[in-house]
Amino acid sequence: MLKTLRGPFAFIVATMFVNFAGLTIIIPVIPYIVGEYTHTIALFVGLIMSVAALCQFIFSPALGYLSDIYGRRPVLLWSLMGGVVGFITFGIGGALWVLFLARIIDGATAGDTPAMYAYVADIAKPEDRARMYGILGAAGGFGFMVGPAIGGFAAQWGLSMPLYVAAVLSLANAIWGYFAMRESLSEKNRVKKFEVRHLNPFAQFKHVFTSETLRILFVTSFLFFIALIMQQSNISVFLKEILHWGPTQIGIVLTLVGAVDIASQGYLTGKLLPLIGEKTLTIVGLLITALGMVLVGLVSFLPAAVLLYVAVVVYTLGDGLFEPAMSGLIANSTEPSRQGRVQGANQSLQSVARTIAPLIAGLLYGFGASLPYFTSAAIMVVTLLVFLYFMRKLLPAHA
Repeated sequence: MLKTLRGPFAFIVATMFVNFAGLTIIIPVIPYIVGEYTHTIALFVGLIMSVAALCQFIFSPALGYLSDIYGRRPVLLWSLMGGVVGFITFGIGGALWVLFLARIIDGATAGDTPAMYAYVADIAKPEDRARMYGILGAAGGFGFMVGPAIGGFAAQWGLSMPLYVAAVLSLANAIWGYFAMRESLSEKNRVKKFEVRHLNPFAQFKHVFTSETLRILFVTSFLFFIALIMQQSNISVFLKEILHWGPTQIGIVLTLVGAVDIASQGYLTGKLLPLIGEKTLTIVGLLITALGMVLVGLVSFLPAAVLLYVAVVVYTLGDGLFEPAMSGLIANSTEPSRQGRVQGANQSLQSVARTIAPLIAGLLYGFGASLPYFTSAAIMVVTLLVFLYFMRKLLPAHA
């Protein structure tokens, strides 16, 4: 593990940590910030999260393509600085439109995730990719764990202070990357000719969906993230109104999410992958996540903290098994010269999910607090059936 974390990969891991720490630093306070400008909190929290995802959908494939041309390094640094500006703008606030503007800036520059996954694909052997993606997932889990604690502490000096802390973390990470990160994409594997058509966010899917293997994997991933993001986008509102928790208690729940992510992605995934492979681990992850969603929905009928904590542990465990396994399947089905575009398209498809899912969750929540979670569980079951049906057509792992 320590040998793996040396050199540029250590920076990539740190960047993943900062991404998730920045997200969870602010999630506990978002309902309260939005509540200063509107009483329709669930809907506007969903809208604010959706607009960032929409911008990420538009720009992420283009940034992934540009990383195939100019390298991963410039795209990563650009994205980190965009995050700095977005956090500061959200912290300043003052009106709902400013909050939307901040999320637009953050989403439009959010090319770091596909670039990071492409970076790992550049430097890792095919048989090591899923394990390294698991380490990235664990870094994100650690960010999930530490972020809420930082945010809860910083919120004592005002609801905007967590945003400024997130901006400082992103800036420090960008400075480190500027001096420490080497380029991973060799000249021979770069796209030689720039074509404007590749900047079209929909054009990225043309290549992906001409491959039957990638088509199956992307549909599975898309359905999974629709269900998962419905839960993620609404959980702070759910805890605020059903359990009447404040930012500190919400932060504790997110800290638990991070701890389970570290255990599942950083340790358990690495142990299970050699034994059962990416395909089986994907199935197990879907089953466990569906169960966790059902348990969250039951909290609205039995508002007990113990049940909520059990539900969080279960669905986070399932997510922690699914994501690195699916990332490994996608990376191992893609040639080196297209890793940036495919990873960009993958993240862009997740952005579509992040655009749609918060709106669905916000609307369903208006008809019943449990509906977003039971619906998520149903979608997980459908996703499992789709994957099981088409699994025989997938290429062997590490092919």
